[in-house]
Amino acid sequence: MGVEMLYRTLGRTGERVSVVGVGGYHIGSPRVGEEESQRILRTAIDRGINFLDNSWDYNDGVSETRMGKALRDGYREKVFLMTKIDGRDRKTAERQIDESISRLGTNIDLLQFHEIIRNSDADRIFQSGGALEAALDARSAGKIRYIGFTGHKSPDVHLKMLRMGFDQGFTFDAVQMPLNVMDAHYNSFERMVLPVLVKHGIGVLGMKPFGDKNILESGVVTAQECLRYSMSLPVSVVITGIDSMPILEQALLAVREYTPMTDAERSNLLAKTDKAARGGKYEPYKTTTLFDATTYNPSWMG
Repeated sequence: MGVEMLYRTLGRTGERVSVVGVGGYHIGSPRVGEEESQRILRTAIDRGINFLDNSWDYNDGVSETRMGKALRDGYREKVFLMTKIDGRDRKTAERQIDESISRLGTNIDLLQFHEIIRNSDADRIFQSGGALEAALDARSAGKIRYIGFTGHKSPDVHLKMLRMGFDQGFTFDAVQMPLNVMDAHYNSFERMVLPVLVKHGIGVLGMKPFGDKNILESGVVTAQECLRYSMSLPVSVVITGIDSMPILEQALLAVREYTPMTDAERSNLLAKTDKAARGGKYEPYKTTTLFDATTYNPSWMG
Protein backbone atom coordinates (compact mmCIF):
# COMPACT_ATOMS: atom_id res chain seq x y z
CA MET A 1 0.00 0.00 0.00
CA GLY A 2 1.22 3.48 -0.84
CA VAL A 3 0.24 6.84 0.62
CA GLU A 4 -3.41 7.77 1.01
CA MET A 5 -3.09 10.98 -1.02
CA LEU A 6 -0.52 12.64 -3.26
CA TYR A 7 -0.22 16.39 -3.63
CA ARG A 8 1.11 18.48 -6.48
CA THR A 9 1.71 22.17 -7.05
CA LEU A 10 -0.92 24.12 -9.00
CA GLY A 11 1.33 25.81 -11.52
CA ARG A 12 2.94 29.05 -10.48
CA THR A 13 0.30 29.68 -7.78
CA GLY A 14 2.33 27.48 -5.43
CA GLU A 15 -0.87 26.00 -4.00
CA ARG A 16 -0.66 22.34 -2.99
CA VAL A 17 -3.57 20.34 -4.35
CA SER A 18 -4.54 16.68 -4.24
CA VAL A 19 -3.81 14.74 -7.44
CA VAL A 20 -7.47 13.66 -7.48
CA GLY A 21 -10.30 16.18 -7.24
CA VAL A 22 -14.03 15.70 -6.67
CA GLY A 23 -16.19 16.77 -9.63
CA GLY A 24 -19.11 18.92 -8.56
CA TYR A 25 -21.74 17.91 -11.08
CA HIS A 26 -22.59 14.49 -9.61
CA ILE A 27 -22.72 15.88 -6.06
CA GLY A 28 -25.94 17.73 -6.93
CA SER A 29 -27.60 14.90 -8.81
CA PRO A 30 -31.07 13.94 -7.58
CA ARG A 31 -30.08 10.27 -7.62
CA VAL A 32 -27.18 10.93 -5.23
CA GLY A 33 -29.32 12.64 -2.62
CA GLU A 34 -28.52 15.23 0.02
CA GLU A 35 -27.28 12.91 2.76
CA GLU A 36 -25.11 10.81 0.46
CA SER A 37 -23.55 13.90 -1.09
CA GLN A 38 -22.47 15.12 2.35
CA ARG A 39 -21.01 11.73 3.17
CA ILE A 40 -19.06 11.58 -0.08
CA LEU A 41 -17.67 15.09 0.25
CA ARG A 42 -16.65 14.92 3.89
CA THR A 43 -15.18 11.43 3.53
CA ALA A 44 -13.17 12.60 0.51
CA ILE A 45 -11.81 15.54 2.49
CA ASP A 46 -11.10 13.38 5.54
CA ARG A 47 -9.13 11.03 3.27
CA GLY A 48 -6.97 13.84 1.92
CA ILE A 49 -8.74 15.10 -1.22
CA ASN A 50 -8.56 18.88 -1.02
CA PHE A 51 -9.51 19.97 -4.56
CA LEU A 52 -13.21 20.53 -5.12
CA ASP A 53 -14.76 21.35 -8.50
CA ASN A 54 -18.13 22.99 -9.08
CA SER A 55 -20.06 25.32 -11.38
CA TRP A 56 -22.72 28.01 -11.11
CA ASP A 57 -24.95 26.02 -13.48
CA TYR A 58 -24.63 22.51 -12.04
CA ASN A 59 -28.06 21.14 -11.19
CA ASP A 60 -29.63 24.61 -10.93
CA GLY A 61 -27.32 25.54 -8.08
CA VAL A 62 -27.91 22.40 -6.00
CA SER A 63 -24.29 21.26 -6.46
CA GLU A 64 -22.91 24.48 -5.00
CA THR A 65 -25.49 24.56 -2.19
CA ARG A 66 -24.67 21.00 -1.14
CA MET A 67 -20.94 21.62 -1.32
CA GLY A 68 -21.31 24.76 0.76
CA LYS A 69 -23.13 22.77 3.43
CA ALA A 70 -20.36 20.15 3.50
CA LEU A 71 -17.74 22.88 3.97
CA ARG A 72 -19.19 24.02 7.30
CA ASP A 73 -17.80 22.95 10.69
CA GLY A 74 -14.15 23.59 9.81
CA TYR A 75 -14.05 21.78 6.46
CA ARG A 76 -13.64 24.95 4.38
CA GLU A 77 -10.12 25.47 5.70
CA LYS A 78 -9.10 22.01 4.46
CA VAL A 79 -9.90 22.52 0.78
CA PHE A 80 -9.00 24.40 -2.38
CA LEU A 81 -12.38 25.42 -3.79
CA MET A 82 -13.01 25.97 -7.49
CA THR A 83 -16.21 26.93 -9.26
CA LYS A 84 -17.10 28.16 -12.75
CA ILE A 85 -19.34 30.78 -14.32
CA ASP A 86 -20.96 30.95 -17.76
CA GLY A 87 -21.27 34.73 -18.06
CA ARG A 88 -19.39 36.21 -21.00
CA ASP A 89 -20.15 39.87 -20.23
CA ARG A 90 -19.21 41.79 -17.12
CA LYS A 91 -22.70 42.22 -15.71
CA THR A 92 -23.71 38.55 -16.07
CA ALA A 93 -20.38 37.35 -14.69
CA GLU A 94 -20.64 39.66 -11.66
CA ARG A 95 -24.10 38.30 -10.83
CA GLN A 96 -23.03 34.67 -11.20
CA ILE A 97 -19.92 35.16 -9.04
CA ASP A 98 -22.03 36.61 -6.25
CA GLU A 99 -24.64 33.85 -6.58
CA SER A 100 -21.96 31.16 -6.40
CA ILE A 101 -20.42 32.74 -3.30
CA SER A 102 -23.86 32.93 -1.70
CA ARG A 103 -24.60 29.26 -2.35
CA LEU A 104 -21.16 28.05 -1.31
CA GLY A 105 -21.21 30.25 1.77
CA THR A 106 -17.59 31.23 1.25
CA ASN A 107 -15.23 33.00 -1.11
CA ILE A 108 -13.69 31.07 -4.00
CA ASP A 109 -10.08 29.99 -4.44
CA LEU A 110 -10.22 29.50 -8.21
CA LEU A 111 -12.88 30.96 -10.50
CA GLN A 112 -13.02 29.58 -14.03
CA PHE A 113 -14.81 30.64 -17.19
CA HIS A 114 -16.93 27.60 -18.05
CA GLU A 115 -17.41 25.86 -21.39
CA ILE A 116 -14.97 27.79 -23.54
CA ILE A 117 -16.03 25.82 -26.60
CA ARG A 118 -16.53 28.46 -29.33
CA ASN A 119 -14.14 30.87 -31.03
CA SER A 120 -16.44 33.70 -29.97
CA ASP A 121 -16.11 32.91 -26.25
CA ALA A 122 -12.62 34.37 -25.95
CA ASP A 123 -13.64 37.48 -27.91
CA ARG A 124 -16.59 38.12 -25.60
CA ILE A 125 -14.66 37.53 -22.36
CA PHE A 126 -11.69 39.73 -23.27
CA GLN A 127 -13.59 42.60 -24.91
CA SER A 128 -14.30 45.86 -23.10
CA GLY A 129 -17.18 45.14 -20.73
CA GLY A 130 -16.39 41.43 -20.86
CA ALA A 131 -16.37 38.83 -18.11
CA LEU A 132 -12.64 39.12 -17.45
CA GLU A 133 -13.26 42.58 -16.00
CA ALA A 134 -15.70 41.06 -13.49
CA ALA A 135 -13.20 38.37 -12.51
CA LEU A 136 -10.39 40.89 -12.04
CA ASP A 137 -12.67 43.08 -9.91
CA ALA A 138 -13.70 40.06 -7.84
CA ARG A 139 -10.04 39.18 -7.32
CA SER A 140 -9.23 42.72 -6.20
CA ALA A 141 -12.16 42.59 -3.78
CA GLY A 142 -10.95 39.30 -2.27
CA LYS A 143 -13.94 37.33 -3.50
CA ILE A 144 -11.72 35.04 -5.57
CA ARG A 145 -7.99 34.34 -5.57
CA TYR A 146 -7.17 32.86 -8.96
CA ILE A 147 -8.63 32.88 -12.49
CA GLY A 148 -8.80 30.05 -15.04
CA PHE A 149 -10.98 28.57 -17.76
CA THR A 150 -12.32 25.22 -18.83
CA GLY A 151 -13.63 23.59 -21.99
CA HIS A 152 -14.06 20.20 -23.58
CA LYS A 153 -14.46 20.86 -27.28
CA SER A 154 -11.37 21.99 -29.16
CA PRO A 155 -7.67 22.51 -28.44
CA ASP A 156 -7.71 25.39 -30.94
CA VAL A 157 -10.33 27.23 -28.86
CA HIS A 158 -8.17 26.78 -25.74
CA LEU A 159 -5.12 28.08 -27.58
CA LYS A 160 -7.03 31.17 -28.73
CA MET A 161 -8.14 31.88 -25.16
CA LEU A 162 -4.55 31.59 -23.92
CA ARG A 163 -3.20 33.70 -26.80
CA MET A 164 -5.69 36.51 -26.23
CA GLY A 165 -4.65 36.58 -22.59
CA PHE A 166 -0.96 36.72 -23.45
CA ASP A 167 -1.63 39.52 -25.95
CA GLN A 168 -3.21 41.57 -23.16
CA GLY A 169 -0.49 40.77 -20.65
CA PHE A 170 -2.72 38.34 -18.75
CA THR A 171 -1.81 34.74 -17.95
CA PHE A 172 -4.41 32.36 -16.56
CA ASP A 173 -3.62 30.59 -13.29
CA ALA A 174 -5.20 27.28 -14.34
CA VAL A 175 -6.80 25.59 -17.34
CA GLN A 176 -9.12 22.57 -17.31
CA MET A 177 -9.53 20.15 -20.21
CA PRO A 178 -10.11 16.48 -21.09
CA LEU A 179 -6.93 14.46 -20.59
CA ASN A 180 -7.40 10.75 -21.09
CA VAL A 181 -6.30 7.70 -23.10
CA MET A 182 -8.63 8.56 -25.99
CA ASP A 183 -7.80 12.29 -26.15
CA ALA A 184 -4.20 11.38 -26.88
CA HIS A 185 -5.28 10.10 -30.31
CA TYR A 186 -7.97 12.55 -31.46
CA ASN A 187 -8.03 16.37 -31.60
CA SER A 188 -5.74 16.15 -28.61
CA PHE A 189 -5.57 18.62 -25.74
CA GLU A 190 -2.63 16.62 -24.41
CA ARG A 191 -0.58 17.13 -27.54
CA MET A 192 -1.61 20.70 -28.40
CA VAL A 193 -2.47 22.54 -25.17
CA LEU A 194 -0.64 20.75 -22.36
CA PRO A 195 2.88 21.79 -23.53
CA VAL A 196 1.81 25.46 -23.58
CA LEU A 197 0.47 25.25 -20.02
CA VAL A 198 3.63 23.59 -18.74
CA LYS A 199 5.82 26.18 -20.49
CA HIS A 200 3.99 29.09 -18.85
CA GLY A 201 3.59 27.55 -15.37
CA ILE A 202 -0.20 27.37 -15.68
CA GLY A 203 -1.89 24.84 -13.41
CA VAL A 204 -3.18 21.84 -15.36
CA LEU A 205 -6.59 20.45 -14.41
CA GLY A 206 -7.36 17.20 -16.20
CA MET A 207 -10.99 16.13 -16.47
CA LYS A 208 -13.01 13.31 -18.01
CA PRO A 209 -10.49 10.55 -17.25
CA PHE A 210 -13.29 8.11 -18.18
CA GLY A 211 -14.92 10.39 -20.77
CA ASP A 212 -18.07 10.38 -18.64
CA LYS A 213 -17.97 6.53 -18.67
CA ASN A 214 -17.85 6.40 -22.48
CA ILE A 215 -14.20 5.33 -22.49
CA LEU A 216 -14.89 2.43 -20.11
CA GLU A 217 -17.74 1.33 -22.38
CA SER A 218 -15.21 0.88 -25.19
CA GLY A 219 -14.10 -2.26 -23.35
CA VAL A 220 -10.42 -1.74 -24.19
CA VAL A 221 -9.23 -0.13 -20.96
CA THR A 222 -9.91 -0.39 -17.20
CA ALA A 223 -10.81 2.33 -14.73
CA GLN A 224 -7.47 2.02 -12.97
CA GLU A 225 -5.59 2.27 -16.28
CA CYS A 226 -7.56 5.41 -17.12
CA LEU A 227 -6.80 7.10 -13.82
CA ARG A 228 -3.15 6.09 -13.84
CA TYR A 229 -2.68 7.36 -17.39
CA SER A 230 -4.13 10.77 -16.55
CA MET A 231 -2.22 11.03 -13.27
CA SER A 232 1.04 10.23 -15.11
CA LEU A 233 0.72 13.37 -17.23
CA PRO A 234 2.13 16.70 -15.96
CA VAL A 235 -1.20 17.55 -14.34
CA SER A 236 -1.87 19.20 -10.99
CA VAL A 237 -5.25 17.51 -10.49
CA VAL A 238 -7.34 14.83 -12.20
CA ILE A 239 -10.98 15.78 -11.60
CA THR A 240 -13.36 12.85 -11.59
CA GLY A 241 -17.09 12.57 -11.03
CA ILE A 242 -17.86 10.75 -7.77
CA ASP A 243 -21.48 9.72 -7.26
CA SER A 244 -21.08 6.93 -4.68
CA MET A 245 -18.77 5.69 -1.95
CA PRO A 246 -17.46 2.81 -4.13
CA ILE A 247 -16.47 5.30 -6.86
CA LEU A 248 -14.69 7.40 -4.22
CA GLU A 249 -12.82 4.29 -3.07
CA GLN A 250 -11.88 3.56 -6.71
CA ALA A 251 -10.23 6.99 -6.98
CA LEU A 252 -8.45 6.62 -3.64
CA LEU A 253 -7.18 3.17 -4.67
CA ALA A 254 -5.67 4.65 -7.83
CA VAL A 255 -3.73 7.10 -5.67
CA ARG A 256 -2.56 4.48 -3.18
CA GLU A 257 -1.30 2.20 -5.93
CA TYR A 258 0.05 4.96 -8.15
CA THR A 259 3.41 4.73 -9.84
CA PRO A 260 4.15 6.88 -12.89
CA MET A 261 3.71 5.07 -16.20
CA THR A 262 6.93 4.16 -17.92
CA ASP A 263 7.36 5.08 -21.57
CA ALA A 264 6.82 1.43 -22.49
CA GLU A 265 3.61 1.16 -20.45
CA ARG A 266 2.30 4.38 -21.97
CA SER A 267 3.09 3.18 -25.50
CA ASN A 268 1.37 -0.13 -24.88
CA LEU A 269 -1.76 1.52 -23.51
CA LEU A 270 -1.95 3.98 -26.39
CA ALA A 271 -1.53 1.14 -28.88
CA LYS A 272 -4.38 -0.68 -27.16
CA THR A 273 -6.70 2.35 -27.39
CA ASP A 274 -5.68 3.59 -30.84
CA LYS A 275 -8.38 1.94 -32.94
CA ALA A 276 -11.24 2.71 -30.53
CA ALA A 277 -10.17 6.36 -30.26
CA ARG A 278 -10.37 7.13 -33.96
CA GLY A 279 -12.96 9.70 -34.94
CA GLY A 280 -13.73 10.62 -31.35
CA LYS A 281 -16.35 7.89 -30.97
CA TYR A 282 -15.83 7.65 -27.22
CA GLU A 283 -15.33 11.41 -26.76
CA PRO A 284 -18.82 12.73 -27.64
CA TYR A 285 -18.09 15.97 -25.78
CA LYS A 286 -15.76 16.82 -28.68
CA THR A 287 -17.88 15.51 -31.54
CA THR A 288 -21.49 16.34 -30.52
CA THR A 289 -23.36 19.06 -28.62
CA LEU A 290 -24.60 16.62 -25.95
CA PHE A 291 -22.25 18.06 -23.31
CA ASP A 292 -22.65 21.72 -24.30
CA ALA A 293 -24.96 23.07 -21.60
CA THR A 294 -24.50 26.68 -22.70
CA THR A 295 -25.60 25.78 -26.23
CA TYR A 296 -28.97 24.70 -24.86
CA ASN A 297 -29.08 27.58 -22.36
CA PRO A 298 -27.56 30.57 -24.18
CA SER A 299 -29.07 32.98 -21.64
CA TRP A 300 -26.54 31.72 -19.11
CA MET A 301 -23.81 33.49 -21.09
CA GLY A 302 -25.60 36.85 -21.03
